[in-house]
Amino acid sequence: MDKVVRAPADAVADILDAASLAVGGFGLSGVPNVLIAALYARGATALSVVSNNCGVDGGGLGVLLAAGRIARVTGSYIGTNKEFARQYLAGELEVELVPQGTLAERLRAGGCGIPAFYTPAGVGTQVADGGLPLRYGPGGEVAVASPPKEVREFAGREHVLEHGITTDFALVRAWKGDRHGNLVFRRAARNFNPLAAMAGRVTLAEVEHLVDLGELDPDAVHVPGIFVQRVVPLTPTQAADKGIERRTVRRSGDGEGAR
Repeated sequence: MDKVVRAPADAVADILDAASLAVGGFGLSGVPNVLIAALYARGATALSVVSNNCGVDGGGLGVLLAAGRIARVTGSYIGTNKEFARQYLAGELEVELVPQGTLAERLRAGGCGIPAFYTPAGVGTQVADGGLPLRYGPGGEVAVASPPKEVREFAGREHVLEHGITTDFALVRAWKGDRHGNLVFRRAARNFNPLAAMAGRVTLAEVEHLVDLGELDPDAVHVPGIFVQRVVPLTPTQAADKGIERRTVRRSGDGEGAR
């Protein structure tokens, strides 16, 4: 089946208000910026997003966040995104913070059809006991807190029950892809992209290089086409547009780079 959709706007046309999205990327690496920009132009709002982080100020998911299009975030890192922190602390945004490895496994489990699993990560903390602020009130009080989770002992060690994640859509960025949706990621850009691709019921992949069928080594494919419904080939300019989150510079006379 040919899954190529040439126009990013057509690929995101059925993402409606209140949709849930799994989005690949880590910082600025492997972020599906073209699809995010198309979704911004689409105008969908009240979105629920599952991603390691919510982009940076003015970049990645930060574009949707700054426009007030995101209602809920499930992630593991707020980082230096000041607008993310501001909206969360002001009660404008609901945030579920999840240990990073647990988030990765919840996405993978959802993509594999595993409804839940036990992990020792988070035992003895508010992750398991409940009480993490999901949403703050206007006065800074905790308006909605996370509930406690089931804890069971296995081999003498306590484990907390975590649920697999599936979403309406997934947005990912791949280095190479073919018309059937088989994807290959490159280096650090692999990050959360394969997991997000698996978790989406409808997965949209922007690819830097659209290759002919049979060109990809089957042993090198990271995500098979069964998980991908739409492939959006990028232009050379779009493929080359990769931001740098932090630059290391050297001042004149310094013995080593300023960090």
